[in-house]
Amino acid sequence: MPTIDSLIPERGAHDTAALHSYDPDALAGYVLDDHNVWWRRRICVQALAGRVPEARVLVLLDRIQDEGETGEVRIALLDLLCDRAELLPWLCHEDRNDGSSYRIAEAVLKARGLLGDRTAARELATLAFSPWWYRQQLGEAGLMGLVERYGAEAIVADLGEDRPEDRAFAVWMKYRAGEDVIPHLADPDRGVAYVVHELATDPDRLRAYLDEAPTVEASAWAVLALHRITEDPEETRRLDEHLDRPRVQVPGLDEELRRAIVHEYAPGCERASDPRWRLEALCTEPPARRDATEQAARVVAVLAAAGLAPKPPVSCGEHEGQGDGTYYVIECDGEDVLVSTLGRFVMSHDHDHVARLPLEEAGFRWIDRETADTEVTGLDVYYFGSRGSRDVDTLLFYWQD
Repeated sequence: MPTIDSLIPERGAHDTAALHSYDPDALAGYVLDDHNVWWRRRICVQALAGRVPEARVLVLLDRIQDEGETGEVRIALLDLLCDRAELLPWLCHEDRNDGSSYRIAEAVLKARGLLGDRTAARELATLAFSPWWYRQQLGEAGLMGLVERYGAEAIVADLGEDRPEDRAFAVWMKYRAGEDVIPHLADPDRGVAYVVHELATDPDRLRAYLDEAPTVEASAWAVLALHRITEDPEETRRLDEHLDRPRVQVPGLDEELRRAIVHEYAPGCERASDPRWRLEALCTEPPARRDATEQAARVVAVLAAAGLAPKPPVSCGEHEGQGDGTYYVIECDGEDVLVSTLGRFVMSHDHDHVARLPLEEAGFRWIDRETADTEVTGLDVYYFGSRGSRDVDTLLFYWQD
């Protein structure tokens, strides 16, 4: 008989079928032996789904509560044994909310929901409204556990409608019940409106709503929802014109900068962004993009011709040692010159760098301090763990590890 280690090699895929037919008591014993590496033990936990040896249940439950155990193994065990009511007192203890163990607090909330603890509803709604996919999935699973026990109306009533996450859950329940959610495109919270626009399914209802939408943003969400369904760019542009091309006005952001930024970031911007940015990206032509490598090489040639002895260009990811982004770095005269891949934009954090004049004479656009500091409001972009509006500097010269 093959060993568990051989079925879960260090490299390559593990043998799922063999593990799911492996002796469950042996798998449980492997999980409980902390001399085995945690990632193999987690896979063994998953292979125990639906066939946990009853004699091992109590000790596996104890391992969930063991703070010395690897968090990933504890989470897998919580998923495996989340139907065990004897876990509930431990799950509901105030110490479970300290957040000290990686992802444990979220997994505990999910388990509380699956076990029917209605006091977890508010925290689960917050979890389900998170921009992080992992947290969303746990929150939604916990909420659905509550709905299956008590019904949607009871949980919606428990939550109320004061918070955006509570309203988002109520909309989700209306959608599941086949009710019209389109009026909620006017919700004052963009995160809720985003959820609604993703749930909308009736193109005729969306077209009719455009005549009754109470706000410009609600109209924009309706057009975006319609485009998601029909994928008809001509109708989308026609409706954009009908709405007088609603745009977010940003002082200091001229058309060249705006087009570069809109078409790079608006299509995949964060859900709390102003919907007018997404609409603008759908209804305007993207700028012609130059070959980024050739452009960086041309900057080097211009600087060399000016006698500034630039070093060869490197991508921002190579310069930082990891990650990627939208610029090249050229060391020149003791400072870095940045060359954007989004257009003819160049800059240095020494805004009076000697490279400025020759580059401007060669047709490049130097981003000065005032322009660099211009905040592009309402266009939320992920940047090192946070989601929000960014300045021109960050957007043209973006790096993420």
